[in-house]
Amino acid sequence: MRQTYRTVIGKTRGMPASDGAGVRLTRIIGSPELNYLDPFLMLDYFESTDPNDYIAGFPPHPHRGFETVTYLLAGKMRHKDNKGHEGVIETGGVQWMTAGKGIIHSEMPEQEDGLLMGFQLWVNLPSYAKMVDASYQEFTPEKIAVEQRDGGTDKATTIKVITGKTSSGTIGPVKNDYIQPLMIDVQLPKGAEFTESLDFNANAFIYLISGSLKVHNAIPGVEQIQAKELAVLSEGENVHLSATADDTRFLLVAANPINEPIAKGGPFVMNTQAEIKQAISDYNNGLF
Repeated sequence: MRQTYRTVIGKTRGMPASDGAGVRLTRIIGSPELNYLDPFLMLDYFESTDPNDYIAGFPPHPHRGFETVTYLLAGKMRHKDNKGHEGVIETGGVQWMTAGKGIIHSEMPEQEDGLLMGFQLWVNLPSYAKMVDASYQEFTPEKIAVEQRDGGTDKATTIKVITGKTSSGTIGPVKNDYIQPLMIDVQLPKGAEFTESLDFNANAFIYLISGSLKVHNAIPGVEQIQAKELAVLSEGENVHLSATADDTRFLLVAANPINEPIAKGGPFVMNTQAEIKQAISDYNNGLF
């Protein structure tokens, strides 16, 4: 029997980590607790007003075989690559980069102080797409689709749609035919309810940025999600949530699994170790 509503099958707060030239962050997917959630390879969350935590940024480094998604909630990040592409991700903006067969890029904070806050999500590519040409989809906050809903309170529920299509028909600007992802940033007033339909077999998670959430139809004891927690959802056709605190904000992310072998080698993600060795050789020989 197909399950109508999704429940919570696991929760994690991630672990403190450092990446790039010493950027302090929390690794949520890609940690010992949650190593992989097909097709999501890694999820990092960073939030600090101390420039010592982020100013060194992510100097030039290579990627092959997957996609990186940078979504900023506060601050600015300059990105630059070896193909001549350069720009700034602003507060509320998103960059969805397909590394494909190879790119060398840097991501450096475009600020010397103040709050820097956001996410980087690594998304796998299926084997047939791992060697496509590198490409970018970049959108300023003004280009992100916004939907307003009545959640049962006197204040509206606000949904920013980065990719995918909501049950109300709002379509995000990022296009991805590999995994048909949904990525939405939802703000709920206290007491508001929120229901969204998802592909039954898609893997999905909620990351609660602030406030607190109740997952309806969940098993008692795991139905509450607290701030800075990630909840992995079961299969199902819908997710039904309600905000139990003011200023509740969360990401809901879902995508179809790829169901292929994974071989990892630092910034390279392929299907076999032979392909990882080839990626290292290509990089060392200046072929990116």
